[in-house]
Amino acid sequence: MDTTTKPTHAKLSPTETLARKNEEALLGGGQKRIDAQHKKGKLTARERIALLVDEGSFEEIGKFVMHRTKDFGLDKEYYLGDGVVTGYGTIDGRLVYVFAQDFTVFGGALSETHAEKICKIMDLAMKNGAPVIGLNDSGGARIQEGVLSLAGYADIFYRNTLASGVIPQISAIMGPCAGGAVYSPAITDFIFMVENTSYMFVTGPNVVKTVTHEEVTSEELGGASTHSTKSGVTHFACENELACIQHIKKLLSYVPQNCEDEAPVLPYEPQDESRPVLDSIIPDNPNQPYDMRDVIDALVDADSFFEVHKNFAENIVVGFARIAGRSVGVIGNQPAVLAGVLDINASTKAARFVRFCDSFNVPLLVLEDVPGFLPGTDQEWNGIITNGAKLLYAFCEATVPRVTVITRKAYGGAYDVMNSKHIGADMNYAWPGAEIAVMGAGGAAEIIFKREIAEAEDPQAKLQEKVQEYTEKFANPYRAAHRGYIDEVIYPNETRQKLIKAFKMLENKVATLPRKKHGNIPL
Repeated sequence: MDTTTKPTHAKLSPTETLARKNEEALLGGGQKRIDAQHKKGKLTARERIALLVDEGSFEEIGKFVMHRTKDFGLDKEYYLGDGVVTGYGTIDGRLVYVFAQDFTVFGGALSETHAEKICKIMDLAMKNGAPVIGLNDSGGARIQEGVLSLAGYADIFYRNTLASGVIPQISAIMGPCAGGAVYSPAITDFIFMVENTSYMFVTGPNVVKTVTHEEVTSEELGGASTHSTKSGVTHFACENELACIQHIKKLLSYVPQNCEDEAPVLPYEPQDESRPVLDSIIPDNPNQPYDMRDVIDALVDADSFFEVHKNFAENIVVGFARIAGRSVGVIGNQPAVLAGVLDINASTKAARFVRFCDSFNVPLLVLEDVPGFLPGTDQEWNGIITNGAKLLYAFCEATVPRVTVITRKAYGGAYDVMNSKHIGADMNYAWPGAEIAVMGAGGAAEIIFKREIAEAEDPQAKLQEKVQEYTEKFANPYRAAHRGYIDEVIYPNETRQKLIKAFKMLENKVATLPRKKHGNIPL
C-alpha cells in the first residue's frame, strides 16, 4: 500500500521520499504476497526480469504509476506500479522491451493504467525496432474498473496487430491467463508456457461445467501440456520458469531485431562438410520410417537445431538452426509419424512458422519426404482444403531465400505445396532415391493399367510388372531434373556443402510481391 498516503511525524527530504517510494515499489503487493507467490513455485515479476535480461541492464519505466479508480473501495488501496513492471534492457547485448505482470498486486489484474504502461513500451519498441517480451501472470481484467480495463486490453491487441511482422513479439504465460487476456499472446509470434503453474483459456472450468456440464480442471482445460499437444496454442511447454526464460533467450538468438534487420551471424570456420552418415539414413524399404531429425542434425551446425512446436502435429518438424553460422528456418516432413503426411494441424503449424521466418528475413530450408495429404472424412469435414492451402500460400508469398531437398517421397499436390520450384523456391535438390510422382507406384499402376491387369491370366503378376514399369519411368528424380524442376540430383553426403553454398549465393536475394494492401490468406 502507498505509504505516502499515511501521515508521517517527521518531514522527509526529497531524496528520502524518493528512496522510500523506490523501496515501496520494489515490494509490489507486499512481502506476504511475495512469499505466497514463492510457495506456489513461481517467481515474482522483478525476479523474472532479472533472469531474462543482462545483469544491470534493466531500466524501469512507470515505476510510480498508480490506478485512478475510486469505486468499490479501491480509493483506499494503491500500489506503486499498479501490477505490472515495464521497461527495457538487453539480452546478449541486444535491446529488448519487457513487461512483467505482478500477481502480488490485485492478482496481476489489468487496469486502465496497467494497460497504458504496457502500451507505452510497445510504442517505444515499434519506434526503436526491438522485440517485445511479455511475461503474463494475471487474473484478467480488473473487474472494479469495468469498461476501462476492457478498453485497456483492446489498446494492447491493436498494438500487437500493428507490430506483427515488424518486431518479434514473445509471450510467456507464467500463471493464469484467461478470458480476453488470451488474445494478446495469441497475436504474438511465440507463446511459452510453464508446466503445472500456468494455464490459458477463454472460459474457465466453472463456466464450462455450467454451459456444457463437462467436469474439467484448469490444467486439463488449458495447461501447458494441453496447449502444446492438443491445441497447438503454445509453441513451448517448459518444466519451470527458469527453463522458460532460457528458452526465450535462445529463441531470440536466431531472430533479428526487426523486419529491416538480419538475424545474428555466428563466427564459422570452414571444415570438412561431407556427411557420410546421410548415405545410409534412408531405409531400403520405401515404407519404412526414419527420423527426419537425424537428417536435420547432420545438415545443420552442431547442436544448433532449436525445435518449435515439438509436441504438436509431430508429422512435421519445424525449428530454427544455423548453417555455417547463419540462422535458417527448417521445415521437414517426419516419416516417423503418420508416414510424414500433411494434415490440418501439420499444415497450419508449418504455415505459421514459414510466415514468421519470411517476416523476419530468416531463410527457409525444406526437407521433403511426403506421401501426400491425409485422407478421410475427419480431415475433409474440418477443412483440410483451406488449411492445406495456408501452407501453400505461405510458401508462395515468402520472398526469403528458399531451398528444398527431397530425401525420398514427393507425391501429388504435397510435392507442389512443399516449396517446389513452381511456387518460387530458389534451389531444389533431390537425393538419388527420390520419388517424384502424382502418387505411389502401386496406386498409379492400378489406375493406369486397370484393364490390362484385369484381363491378364495372372493379375497379381501383371500388377507387379506394371508397378515396376511405373517405378522405372516416374518414381525417380530424373524426370523432374530433365525439366529443370530439380536443379541438381545430389549424393546425400554432399548435401550440407551444397546448402552452405546455396544459402551463401542467395544471401543478397531481392524479390518483391505485387503491389497490394494485403493478400487474403485462406484462414
